[in-house]
Amino acid sequence: MLSLAQARLMQLAAQGLLQPLRRRPRRDDVVAMIERMRLLQIDTIHVVARSPYLVLHARLGDYPMAWLDEALAQGRLAECWAHEACFVSAADIAWHRGGHDQRMHHWAHRNAARMHREQRADMDALLAGIRASGPVRAADFARTQGASKPGWWEWKPEKRWLEAWFALGELMVARRDNFQRVYDLAEHVLARLDPPFDDAADALTAAELRHRAIVDSVRALGVTQACWIADYFRLKPKVTDRELAPLLLTGELLAVPVQGWATPGYVHRDHADVLAKAMRGRLRATHTALLSPFDPLVWDRARALAMFDFEYTIECYTPAAKRRYGYFVLPILHRGRLVGRLDAKAHRADGVFEVKALFLEPGVTPDTGLVQALAKVIADTAGWHGTPDIRLERTQPATLMKPLRAALNASR
Repeated sequence: MLSLAQARLMQLAAQGLLQPLRRRPRRDDVVAMIERMRLLQIDTIHVVARSPYLVLHARLGDYPMAWLDEALAQGRLAECWAHEACFVSAADIAWHRGGHDQRMHHWAHRNAARMHREQRADMDALLAGIRASGPVRAADFARTQGASKPGWWEWKPEKRWLEAWFALGELMVARRDNFQRVYDLAEHVLARLDPPFDDAADALTAAELRHRAIVDSVRALGVTQACWIADYFRLKPKVTDRELAPLLLTGELLAVPVQGWATPGYVHRDHADVLAKAMRGRLRATHTALLSPFDPLVWDRARALAMFDFEYTIECYTPAAKRRYGYFVLPILHRGRLVGRLDAKAHRADGVFEVKALFLEPGVTPDTGLVQALAKVIADTAGWHGTPDIRLERTQPATLMKPLRAALNASR
């Protein structure tokens, strides 16, 4: 039987968060890490680095953010709807496009199909224009309805149509300019993928595509209960122990009891060696990292609570008066545990990394080792942002303020 602590270590190992990278990162590491996680969720909030860059930083350390943009422009990555809008490797995009009409349970696909029914003439005209004139950005279309508030709910019509065609598969993202999508016809983007696009996935049945999504989710999670699998790729209906039974018979998945779980834990056969090490107590967590709110480790709130005893809500969508911790709060991973959370903002023009508040979880003792690790990860993240001037405003407990400030000063 795995202990819960051993199960945590397996999940961290699968996600590339067990130990820090032991060498300088390389360009190929960006694609390799996305392949390891199976996807990388996209979000545009950038009070600190935008989420996809931050997820990679937690695993790779000090890498140039441009590497992610370059990999997309070179066709080594592609964008699609998976968990939400995500980057996936070029090798995996065929699976996400295969059986496209079988993805209609996802809200993005449903909304896109409804929009095309209701605004077919305008959408078809937009697509014909791209076919005639080439790639476009939403910014290439002038707003005709006057000034508006920022946010997806105030998108101009052309942006909505571009996004709908993207969800429906007729358009893809050729590259990003300053993080703005550049849309092109899908056949043009697919033609330059590396490795080449495999259109055999179009012939796969819904059952085969679901099977692929299930085993990829289990592989990415390291060890998981059946009830957590569907969320990874937004599968419907939920995955059950009964559905997984045939995969145990073929040996594709392994079942292992986990202390405190009423149902089995599932492990992909590729992780059999990691499972053996975990059961012998040979996995060791040495990594400290600041996680994006959209990191795969924490995006499933029920899983984060059960695995790490960490109750987490993304509060950027919560009215300011009702926020408990802050707008864009980063979970703090330290040696196999989620020990706290950091509310920060990068003031890039001023070179300032503002730590509005750092909260330790109840029962976490700010010993010297933790304080030193916190100072290092904050300093490393601030330096990576190009905001080396760190301003620490508040800590909880308050007694953490003095030693952490001293450790930050010493790290400069």
